[in-house]
Amino acid sequence: MADRVTVIGWDGSPLTEAARGALGAATLVAGAAHHLALPEVPPTAERIRLGSVALAARRIAAHRGTAVVLADGDPGFFGVVRTLRAPEFGLEVEVVPAVSSVAAAFSRAGMPWDDAQVVVAHKRTLRRAVNVCRAHTKVAVLTAPGAGPAELGLLLEGVHRTFVICEELGTEREQVTVVTSDKAADHTWRDPNVVIVVGGRPGAAEGTGWIAGRDPFAAPRGWTQPAQTYGGHLGEGETDLLRAAQLARLGPRLGDLVWDIGCGSGAFATEAALGGAAVIAVDRDLRACVRTEEAARRFGVQLQVVHGRAPHILENLPEPDVVRVGGGSAAVVSAVADRRPQRIVTHAATRDVAERVGRDLTEHGYQVECALLQSVRLDTRAWTETERSVAFLLSGVLPGRAP
Repeated sequence: MADRVTVIGWDGSPLTEAARGALGAATLVAGAAHHLALPEVPPTAERIRLGSVALAARRIAAHRGTAVVLADGDPGFFGVVRTLRAPEFGLEVEVVPAVSSVAAAFSRAGMPWDDAQVVVAHKRTLRRAVNVCRAHTKVAVLTAPGAGPAELGLLLEGVHRTFVICEELGTEREQVTVVTSDKAADHTWRDPNVVIVVGGRPGAAEGTGWIAGRDPFAAPRGWTQPAQTYGGHLGEGETDLLRAAQLARLGPRLGDLVWDIGCGSGAFATEAALGGAAVIAVDRDLRACVRTEEAARRFGVQLQVVHGRAPHILENLPEPDVVRVGGGSAAVVSAVADRRPQRIVTHAATRDVAERVGRDLTEHGYQVECALLQSVRLDTRAWTETERSVAFLLSGVLPGRAP
């Protein structure tokens, strides 16, 4: 095992005295090509071109001597420190940090970033990173080959954002470019790069100055809000108790894309967005689309509203994680199941419709549950009934798909 492992962050500025001392004593140095070209790297040291960090960690663990790992920015922030400290390698690590690439990117843009979401995009997480960009007004994306500015722009089709693209920060080839998201695919971008994605309506839940990222206390308490919050125009199947059950079944969260088909008043779409998920709300009624936009504006959340008739309008929408179908249309539920979201929820007014929808979901491979929900609202002054609602709640979960 290496006698000592020092991880040195590099942001383009001169190395600190501590970093120079550790590097000068190194018998093994691992890093990217531009790190290994630094004049401070001892000419006699063994050099490892850093590709797979896990593979480098195995070689370091087997090395007899003093090892140094060079990394861009702060190596403890989405960096190599996490892998090097994994128990299977048994390495004791000292860290000499530098300014993180995210902090450097925001400084180049002249923007604060305590209210930003920070995500990593590679081929496996690109879609979820895009969903965060859909749902929030300020996001920093640490990109990777095949999951860069061009791919982000293509997947954000229909959602206008501004990209601040910072290429090769800290090097002589550093460049900062501002483009709209629809133009990002027209260029070739150099790695490594950081993309700051900004745009959308300002949200009350962001930038309040006491917690990084999204302020959880700026949103109203409760999973659902009463009808008067949405102007009292709630349609069939939009009662707050049914919405609460639907939200509980779907569990929309940060990084998810939610489809709300038949969005009606926008109540469900807005409440899913309040949880941090990206939302596409669909309705054939233009007035419902307008109401949904108004609800989103009132609560300061980001969502995309699509006017059109399901199931045909769904063909060109991006892949969903969870879907609510308002109204229990068997044809729409079947079309949604064809897209294989992890969870689907809908409701039906009659048992016959519920059985038909449940059968179809089962044939698509979903595990189906159905519950008869009855709620009775009472006037507590006289304890008399003011409203009664009965619905069959159906939910389907696709086994084997990542939750």
